[in-house]
Amino acid sequence: MSEVYGMMAEFKSSQHIYEATGKIRDAGYGSSGKWDTYTPFPVHGLDRQMGLTRSHVPWIVLLGGITGFSTGMFITWYMNGFDYPLVVGGKPYWSMIYPFPVFYECTILFSAFGAFFGQFLTNMLPQHYHPVFNNEAFKRHSDDAFFIVIEAKHPLYDEKKTRTLLEQVGAYNITLVNK
Repeated sequence: MSEVYGMMAEFKSSQHIYEATGKIRDAGYGSSGKWDTYTPFPVHGLDRQMGLTRSHVPWIVLLGGITGFSTGMFITWYMNGFDYPLVVGGKPYWSMIYPFPVFYECTILFSAFGAFFGQFLTNMLPQHYHPVFNNEAFKRHSDDAFFIVIEAKHPLYDEKKTRTLLEQVGAYNITLVNK
């Protein structure tokens, strides 16, 4: 017999899963990270309903933008004002006005890298395998099905109590997910 990963429950609609998520959060599961929802489309407010905190990606993007701006400033100063100073038309060796496109483009480029790699890191991507992939019903999650999966390693997980809770919040087709 294989080890149990958790319990998966199916819901009829986005409204049902939204309401159930709040009830599961209030039952003490909170933002532990040991349970998740799977929907065929984004459900507005579902993350707050689960009790999740705000994403760290905006801070990573800001850090990337500041790094890009600083890099652009440094390379233009180094090249134009220090390494190879050249007077062109009586202009100063270095000024913030003339190399503005370099600052601007470096800021955008590094911010985009921050967004791309930040979401990959925070979402733990790429994830080529997950135990729920083995469940036949889960194949419908990208089409018309809504699921909540509570992991067995959650401190409140108890097979009977968790099943009872999921039934109380309106779930059907409750199954165990093996690793």
